[in-house]
Amino acid sequence: MPLPEHRPGVRDLLRYRDFTRYAASRFLATIAWQMLGVAVGWQVYAITRDPLDLGLIGLAQFLPFLTLVLPGGAVADRTDRRMVIVCAYVIEGLCAAVLIAFTISGTKEIWPVFLAMALFGAGRAFWMPAGQAMIVNLVPTEIFPRAVGLNSTLFQSAVIAGPAVGGVLYAFGETVLDHDGALLVYSVALGLLVAVVVLMLGVRPVRAPAPTGSITVHEFFEGLRFVWNRKPVLGAISLDLFAVLFGGATALLPIFAADILHVGPVGLGALRSAPGIGAACMGAVLAIRPIERHAGRWMFGGVALFGVATIVFGLSTSFWLSMAALFLLGVGDVTSVVIRHLLVQLETPDAIRGRVSAVNAMFIGASNELGEFESGVTARWWGAVPAVVVGGIGCLVVVGVYLALFPSLRKLDRFPKPPG
Repeated sequence: MPLPEHRPGVRDLLRYRDFTRYAASRFLATIAWQMLGVAVGWQVYAITRDPLDLGLIGLAQFLPFLTLVLPGGAVADRTDRRMVIVCAYVIEGLCAAVLIAFTISGTKEIWPVFLAMALFGAGRAFWMPAGQAMIVNLVPTEIFPRAVGLNSTLFQSAVIAGPAVGGVLYAFGETVLDHDGALLVYSVALGLLVAVVVLMLGVRPVRAPAPTGSITVHEFFEGLRFVWNRKPVLGAISLDLFAVLFGGATALLPIFAADILHVGPVGLGALRSAPGIGAACMGAVLAIRPIERHAGRWMFGGVALFGVATIVFGLSTSFWLSMAALFLLGVGDVTSVVIRHLLVQLETPDAIRGRVSAVNAMFIGASNELGEFESGVTARWWGAVPAVVVGGIGCLVVVGVYLALFPSLRKLDRFPKPPG
């Protein structure tokens, strides 16, 4: 009797040390990023009490990101992707250093915060194309979906831990140490980013098979041309852009924590962790049982859940109902994120994977950071609650429009086989 066929599982991923180091570095870096996010939002809102400044934090990240992400994709296709990621982490470490200097100075002028966020956006512009394109180089194709699922689970676990740790450290610094809590958070984040650089230097070099010679403007836009000609890919990444653009409630969490739910910096950390808890739970499910059929339906369902959860959060005046809504928001978000990532990476030849990942990253950055800016502007016009509720409704409208505009994405069943 023939032995049953071995189906690769999550344990098989641990045999690939380069992937393990990469995943660990991303986990620690994400904790640092999330800690910074909690401290920056609370610190800025405590100084200015202006919702627009929370939106400008996102805009400050987005402008350098938009400028540099397409060149970042071209660089990822021509150089060692590992070193691109290392350099990005160094830039983000400089961001933490600027925030430390700002806090020590005691100034109430917040332009140094926007400068730090611009540095962070520049670092992400190079990290995202290289980081997204690198996973497929570190594991065999047959376990790539599980690698994406595990990587997503670790990412979302960091999204849970980072805000919670950041909120607790902020409160600890202010109450126990009788010092500015932001300074403690920024210092710990800087230490984590230093550790992350050391981890990534232990990963083997990953150089993509791109042509030699100087980088041309034509190459910058090759990823855009590729995405435009792959309608399911175009639909998947632009759906996320518009849905999250309207549903960017997380930028306003400092307002909800301070003025509506009255839960302080520790509560803010918990609120920021809640989407990560939902996403980590769903990511763990997808790592064990990857989506193999009806991928398009799952993606639209995930985005619709994101919109409904956003509306519930906006209307809630209960801390625990708000936590539950944000939990479901994370479940919906990670479902669409994993499907989009698999679709983009498996449709794309390795020689241009960095540039296509740059386009994907550009859409993600536009949705996240511009979504934060949009939320800050509408919150100043209408107030925080109407801004969030209208954003959630807008997300559901986008789902309806895309169901009609992209039938190929709606009907997508199985993922494509990777190009040779």
